[in-house]
Order: sequence, then structure tokens, then C-alpha cells
Amino acid sequence: MKEVSDFNVKEIETLSIPSKTVLLEEGKIADKIYLVRKGCLRLFFYNEGKDITFQFFFEGDFVASFDSLYRGTPSLFSLESIEPSEVVLIKKEDFYHKIESNPSLRLYEEKIIERFSFYQRLFLSRIKNTPQQRYEELLKEYPNIIQRVPQHYIASYLGITPVSLSRIRNRR
Repeated sequence: MKEVSDFNVKEIETLSIPSKTVLLEEGKIADKIYLVRKGCLRLFFYNEGKDITFQFFFEGDFVASFDSLYRGTPSLFSLESIEPSEVVLIKKEDFYHKIESNPSLRLYEEKIIERFSFYQRLFLSRIKNTPQQRYEELLKEYPNIIQRVPQHYIASYLGITPVSLSRIRNRR
């Protein structure tokens, strides 16, 4: 985490948060970027009263509502911890100022490109793969996810019900 240590102490803040802590609420404007040092976070939104998880973040991942952060528009989703976590938060202004003065922080740009690539793959997977195939892909990319993330969040992420996920797991 050399890149984060390039900030002055006043520019970053480390938070230890319990599980179920909401760091950003859907509809609020994002003004912080988080780096997960320990734990697991999720992005989710509500659709017709249902909680829909669409991405998980683990150690070393940057997370924010980037659209909201860049455009100053309300976030389309919420950010919440799934397990007790430690995150470093950097305020938007401090981050942009530091990026301009320190090219070594280009890791941020790489992480954004990585995120958009992930979204493309997720989008294509939702269109062309069955729930069973999506579950197999998830296990292949994140083998420890079963131990760390509650099943109802995994089912939501896969776009299926917990009962369907249980059937898929029983077929393995």
C-alpha cells in the first residue's frame, strides 16, 4: 500500500468498522474513496424492495461510487461492510490534488480500468450464462467467497434466489 502512504496523515483516515456498516447510501453524493485493508464490502441497490448485491470488494481493492464521485450525482447504490473491516478513506479533493502532484498514484487509474473490465464480463455473463455457470465462474475467480460472504448475498449477486443457489450447490 505504498501509494496510500504517499498521503499526509491529515489527508487519509483509517476506520475500523463492524459488519453491516453503511459507508454510502443510495441517493447520496459520494465524496470519498475507500481502500479495503481488511474485510469485505459490497455494493448493492434496492429494486422493487429487494436488496440486490452486484459486487464484492476485498483487501487491496479501491471502492467508491465512481459515477457519483466524478459527476457529483446521487449514487445509484449503497456501500456496506459484510464483515468487520478496516478501510482507509480519502476525501475526493485530497485524492485529486495528490494524483495531480504524484504520478505514482496511477494505480488508481489501473483499478478503474480493471473495474470497468469486470463490469463488462459481468454484463456478458448475465446475458449468456446460466445461473450454474455464473456460480462456477464466481467460485473459480473468488474461491474463498463461500467462507466469507453470506449465501443470500451471493444469490443476490448471481441474480437468483437463495433456494436456487442451494439447488445449484447441491448439484455440485
